[in-house]
Parts: sequence; structure tokens; C-alpha cells
Amino acid sequence: MSKAFTTDLPHRLDRLPWSRFHWLVVIALGVTWVLDGLEVTLVGSLAGAIKESPRLRLSETEVGLTASAYLLGAVFGALFFGWLTDRLGRKKLFTLTVLVYLLATIATGFSWDFWSFAIFRFFTGAGIGGEYSAVNSAIQELIPARRRGTTDLAVNGTFWGGAAIGAASSLLLLDPAVIDPELGWRLAFGVGGALSISVLFLRKWIPESPRWLMTHGRREEAERIVGDIEVWVAREKGPLPPVVGEPIRIDPRSHTTLGEVARTLFRTYLDRALLGIVLMACQAFCYNAVFFTYALVLTRFYGIPSAHIGWFMLPFALGNLAGPLILGHFFDTIGRRIMITATYGLAGVLMAFTGFAFAQGWLSAWEQTAAWTVIFFFASAAASAAYLTVGESFPLEMRAMGIALFYAFGTLVGGVVGPALFGALIEGGQRTDIMWGYLLGAALMLVAAGTEWKLGFAAEGKSLESVARPLSQAAD
Repeated sequence: MSKAFTTDLPHRLDRLPWSRFHWLVVIALGVTWVLDGLEVTLVGSLAGAIKESPRLRLSETEVGLTASAYLLGAVFGALFFGWLTDRLGRKKLFTLTVLVYLLATIATGFSWDFWSFAIFRFFTGAGIGGEYSAVNSAIQELIPARRRGTTDLAVNGTFWGGAAIGAASSLLLLDPAVIDPELGWRLAFGVGGALSISVLFLRKWIPESPRWLMTHGRREEAERIVGDIEVWVAREKGPLPPVVGEPIRIDPRSHTTLGEVARTLFRTYLDRALLGIVLMACQAFCYNAVFFTYALVLTRFYGIPSAHIGWFMLPFALGNLAGPLILGHFFDTIGRRIMITATYGLAGVLMAFTGFAFAQGWLSAWEQTAAWTVIFFFASAAASAAYLTVGESFPLEMRAMGIALFYAFGTLVGGVVGPALFGALIEGGQRTDIMWGYLLGAALMLVAAGTEWKLGFAAEGKSLESVARPLSQAAD
């Protein structure tokens, strides 16, 4: 391992003006969320057709369980690939994880029974879970500090761009006048596979994170990459702004042990760890409980045919996409703490009112969809901010693992339980039972809002190294 050295690489990256290079990073890496949104929406929109498939013959509970299998795979993938990302680098892993996703989602279209469908969904989730840790860390380390919040929320929000693609695809592929629904739902999973092939091509142009190289003693390589980025940006934008900030001294290391990760999380940054757990778990429960099972609610309680579900998913998805895009700028200007508290709190209050209205039968299918669209306009920004928070909270050397741990915990507690619980409640056929599920989700969002107000911290406009000191940074 190389000897200690002094560097200003983080400051050089943070002072760069926004350029085509940053757009390439956002598009090539941010497409992860498009793929996840596509997957979730396809299964949500196709739930009725999958349940009615003469080969699969799934009950409502089994549909919920397959959603949980996808999320369990995401937990496994996040932890395993997150650990590898901090050891082997961002670039290697965000190539491997998209390959896992590509193969598994295509295989899903060839499922022949409940178990094969659940297993393929598990491995599809593993690829997506690995993407979250590898890609989130890479994006945050390449984007200038002053735009990190806006960019991170917008990128996470593109989940709903994928959701819109999934909803639109289902309208065509489930139309019996166009194609046999039994074949249509199988072909739908090929949409994600086709999209991920283009992702592989785009990602070959994304460099390894200079910040990761820096802490692993590969100083010359990090310097070369930052120099190339500066030349690229200067050619487009002209002379670059001066570098501001004191250089930091790095004592390189080959890896960070799991014991050191645990000590850092639960001793050095205990408040941030608690905050991350609450934000991730609460939003995961609400999102996955509602979204994975909404198609079942529409078919069971409103009599909407399976082929028409996409029409209801599409406005829901567009509202979710609009939230982070419209509100994201305020997380960098007004600040993280106020905006995260407000978006979680508004989503919780509105969800409670909507759950009660659903139980009373006051809402038509379109009115119910309109209500969810407004609620998740705010909830989408809140959920995206949860990923931003856990990415910023901890030192560089364990960033991917930190993201993976909180994503995994939040998904396991909130996401796996939610779809299974709501699937069982829907199968019971009582609106009142489902209302209590919605009220539970609302209460969790309000708990998250209170936790953010109490434990939230200011990270807007600050370099990652000043928000959380690198473990390899030598003492001043």
C-alpha cells in the first residue's frame, strides 16, 4: 500500500461547473432506478394477468410473496455487492450487477410455476440491490457538492420514469386485441432486459471514482482521471474556477473491516445510523405496501380489468416522477432537514385521510388514483432524500456498504413485510382491514418526519469529506 500523501482531488471535483460529463454520469448510472421502476411497475400492472395465468395460477397472497422474494433478493444483492463495491471499486460492480439483472429479468419471462417465478424475481432483485449501493456511491462521489442534493433526488426519482414505461408497456402487452395476455406478460419482462443492454454500453465511458482510488493508494490513477475530467469540462465551459479548500492528507488502506464499519455506524455516527434506519424502513413499507398491491386493489374492489391497470399506474408514476424533479432543488437551498421533515410529514397526513376515505367507499378508482398521485408526489421526494441521507452520512471507505446496510434493513423491515401483509389483507376482501394497513403506513411516515427533525443534519453544499471525515484521512 502506498505511503500517506496530500491531495486536493475532492475540491477539484466539487468546483467543476455542470457539464456533459455530469449528464453522462447521471444518465449511464441513474438508469438503475429506471430499471427498478420498470420492474416494480411491470409486476404491479401485470399482477392481475400473472394471477390469472393458466401456467402459474397464483393467489393474491402468492402475488404478494413474489414481491417479497424480489425485495429479499434486493437485500441480499445490496449487502453482498455493497461489500464488494467498497473493496473492488465502483466501476467493476456497476457492470456486474446490471449483468445479473439482465439475465434474471429475461429468465422471469420463462417462469412455469410459483417457485420458478419467485426464484427469478429473487435474482432480479439481487441485481437491482447491488446497483443501489454501487451506483449511489459512484454518483455522489462524481457530482459537485452544490448540486448533489438536486441530482441525487432527480436520479432516484427516475424510478418513476421506469414506472411510466412499465405502465405504458403493460397497456400494449396486455391488450388481448394485440397479443395473448399469457404471452404478453412474459414478453413484458424482456423490456427491462433490452434496456439494460444499452446501459452496459453507456457505462464503459464512466471512470472509476477518483475518491475511491485516492483512499486505496492509487493516487496516480486518480490524478489522471480527474485531469481528464477537467480537460473535458474546460473544453466545453472554458477556464475552470479556482480550487477552494485545504488539501487533505490520506493514509491509504486496502479495505475496511466489518468490525470497523460497525464501530463507525453505531459508535461514531449513532444518531445518523438511527436516522437512516427510520427513514429507509418507513418509506420502504409505505411504497412497497401500496405500490406492489395497488393493481390487486383496483381489480378486487373497483372491478378494473387487468388489461386496463396501466392507465391507473401511469398518472401515479408521473406524479411520483414530478416530486423529486420539482422539489429537489429546495433540498440544496432551503436545506435537507426542513425539506425531509416536510415531505415525510405531508405524505403521512394525506395517506391517513385517503385510507379512511377508501374504507368509507367515498372514492372511485380514478379518485383513489388521484389521491395516491398527490400523496406520492411528496413521498417520492422524501424516499429519494432517504437514499441521499444515508449516502452522505458516513465515510468514503464504507459508503457503498453503508448504503447497502440501510437499504437492506429498510427493505427487509418495510418492504418485505408490506407487500405480504397487504396481499393477505386484500385477499380477506374487507376495506376496513386495508384501511388499518394504510393508517400504519401513515403513522410510519410521521415517525420518520419527527426523527428527521430531531436528528437531521446539514449537508447541503458541503463536500462529502467535510460531512463525514474519511477513515483514511490522517490527523491534522
